[in-house]
Amino acid sequence: MTTTAPPADTRPAPEHSPGAARGPRRPGRIRRIGLPYLLLLPALLLELLVHLVPMAIGVTMSFKELTQFYIREWGAAPWSGSDNYRLAVDFHGAVGEALLHSFLVTVVFTLLSVSLCWLIGTAAAVYMQDAFRGRGLLRTVFLVPYALPVYAAVITWAFMFQHDNGLVNHVLHDQLHLTDKPSFWLIGDNSFYALLTVSVWKGWPFAFLIVMAGLQNIPRELYEAAALDGAGMWQQIRRITLPSLRPVNQVLVLVLFLWTFNDFNTPYVLFGKSAPAAADLISIHIYQSSFVTWNFGTGSAMSVLLLLFLLVVTGAYLLLTSRGRRTADV
Repeated sequence: MTTTAPPADTRPAPEHSPGAARGPRRPGRIRRIGLPYLLLLPALLLELLVHLVPMAIGVTMSFKELTQFYIREWGAAPWSGSDNYRLAVDFHGAVGEALLHSFLVTVVFTLLSVSLCWLIGTAAAVYMQDAFRGRGLLRTVFLVPYALPVYAAVITWAFMFQHDNGLVNHVLHDQLHLTDKPSFWLIGDNSFYALLTVSVWKGWPFAFLIVMAGLQNIPRELYEAAALDGAGMWQQIRRITLPSLRPVNQVLVLVLFLWTFNDFNTPYVLFGKSAPAAADLISIHIYQSSFVTWNFGTGSAMSVLLLLFLLVVTGAYLLLTSRGRRTADV
């Protein structure tokens, strides 16, 4: 009588067994962990080369007496310590007084521009939610200022603001007779209004685009229920639209603030290297202090002070909005 041995168990080991926990799964886990860092590496390198290294060089230059005599070998410029910073914040001196004036002009300009961009963009986005004939074409037309290159758009506005043959004076003075005589828009006090007009014209389509995208996430059932309860259009905007858009508006306002406060292209193309006193934004003021008067040390100190101000304002804004969001959630 012969006996046969039972066949060997060839089934794979359970996943929870010690043998399954070791071996080939560890390299896969390492690859999964390292892949995000590998994908982020090009962006980190570009950030290092384009922003961090020039920023470190700018901070170093702010502590040097770097004038036109040391441009060829700026590393040989003597150290000045905190003299450039003291000169910039000495508001009783000529340099500090001019910087303070430019800062106040920039604050007023930024607040007005951001407020108007948000208001116009939000109003246009809300009214574009209802379907009507030609809505798609009108949306495209609204986005034209945002799609145009900045230099081309601002140069066109500069021609329109010309004193003798500009379209603005032709409409206001010749056609509508709203002014006694043609106005100078690129010099004097009117330069502030010209700069604000161009900034709002090219900035509100971005607000319109972002708010319009945020409105797509609000369920239509909320508006229908509010309409059944007797809520009018303004009550629906106040009770449904604005609260639902709060996260979108928090990011939108911050981005618009940073873009507008740091705007250099618009005043530079509109006025040139030296802007009028009424439209002397801090970005063009720092450029003039650095590349017109050739005092790179003082200009670098102004840039560092501007960076610190924006970091403080951004941090305070994010802290306040995060607290407001937590309070609203509770």
